[in-house]
Amino acid sequence: MSFIKQYLKWISTALVLTGILLTNLNIYPLNIFFHGIGVVGWTYSGILYKDKAIITNFGLQIPLFVLGFVKLLA
Repeated sequence: MSFIKQYLKWISTALVLTGILLTNLNIYPLNIFFHGIGVVGWTYSGILYKDKAIITNFGLQIPLFVLGFVKLLA
């Protein structure tokens, strides 16, 4: 658990930034996978640290990425 607490924010940040880069380079659908996984990581981190601002910010992004995944699979 200490590994997760120590590195989860850094890994999630790298994934979110990679997703943003892929979006700017118009590399779809890979961008939503990277960004979506990063958002889930940040949400989990917010839950671990009981940080309501992080949970709100990233938690509300999860349904948006779910819509992207549904559109991709449909």
